[in-house]
Amino acid sequence: MEITGISDLPLHYGRVPQWLIPIMKRLSRAIVDVMLLEWGPDKVVERLSNPFWFQGFNNVIGMDWDSSGSTTVTLGILKEVISPAQDGLAVTGGKGKNSLNVPKELATLPLNFNVDSQGLIRISKLVAKTDTTLLQDGHELYHHSLLVSESGKWAIIQQGMNPTTRFARRYHWSSVRNPVDEKREGLAGQREKAVLNIHDSINAKKVIMDLLREDPIKIEREYLRSMAMIKGTSLDSWVSLGTTGAISAEARIVYMKPVDVKRVVKVLHEVREYSPANLEEALLLGVGPSTMRALSLVSDLIYNEPPSYNDPVNVPFDPFKYAFAIGGKDGVPFPVHREIAFEVIHTLEEFVTQAKLEKKDKALALNKLREMKLGVKERT
Repeated sequence: MEITGISDLPLHYGRVPQWLIPIMKRLSRAIVDVMLLEWGPDKVVERLSNPFWFQGFNNVIGMDWDSSGSTTVTLGILKEVISPAQDGLAVTGGKGKNSLNVPKELATLPLNFNVDSQGLIRISKLVAKTDTTLLQDGHELYHHSLLVSESGKWAIIQQGMNPTTRFARRYHWSSVRNPVDEKREGLAGQREKAVLNIHDSINAKKVIMDLLREDPIKIEREYLRSMAMIKGTSLDSWVSLGTTGAISAEARIVYMKPVDVKRVVKVLHEVREYSPANLEEALLLGVGPSTMRALSLVSDLIYNEPPSYNDPVNVPFDPFKYAFAIGGKDGVPFPVHREIAFEVIHTLEEFVTQAKLEKKDKALALNKLREMKLGVKERT
């Protein structure tokens, strides 16, 4: 099931206070312990892949409900407090250059992880490509985390920042086989008026795949012809241009970003040489945003198969209520209440300790029962 939602995440310049970090870590660890006891690693991964649940989680541990930093801080804390060997759960990647560590970190997972590392590396790259090349929404990715359970269930949470608006959006994925054709688990962010959404257009993807098999010189000519059509058309006539139906005036802006045609042709030559069987392979071979934008324009104006211009973020959701758990680091809705935070931590830790003791007692009782049964059999 696809879950989409809106959650404005403005860039916050403030840092998490040093006194609050240990509280966040301890509270996160206590919540994770409860989740692992109640659900197990697979369900924890599934819950964190839900953008609404993730937002509520970072509010509960003291992050501000609307802060872009909630993603990087929360995932950073989870990565520190989770022990793959003990928990059967791992958080890989992270912010900036740390996002490139996914392959290396997957290779060092404990032996109890029954996962296809190479398959996960491929998925990680495809998800990043999908949210930058097949969905061009003005946001530049700067955070990419892959969470995986010991059974192989995975989730990817990545975040991009719009340098103009200074708002972020968070992309959530969960255990799909093919990110190019399957839906995200959810997308949280400020809705844009027009984006280039090739991901949600089946026909446009088919035409683009056919174009990748064409002579790149022909594609160059058709792209230049398409740009000439745009430049020679007024905004009023643009909305009715083509035989595929009306195109919004805002959508035109998507195509006006400059494209280095010679570089696009070079990429097309390189990709064509390897004869990709599908769009997944083409993306992994090097087709990027500029090349995809040029191909989608040709698909739209020459072959009458436009991409979608709809932003997948389309259902409002307000997780603000979770910020009332212990407060927020910047004092919204009120400053973090330390006494309440430690009260929650102690309650959760006590619950976990008791549950573990009960589990141990139950195991001892079962062992005693087995011993008694064996004793009876021996006497008879």
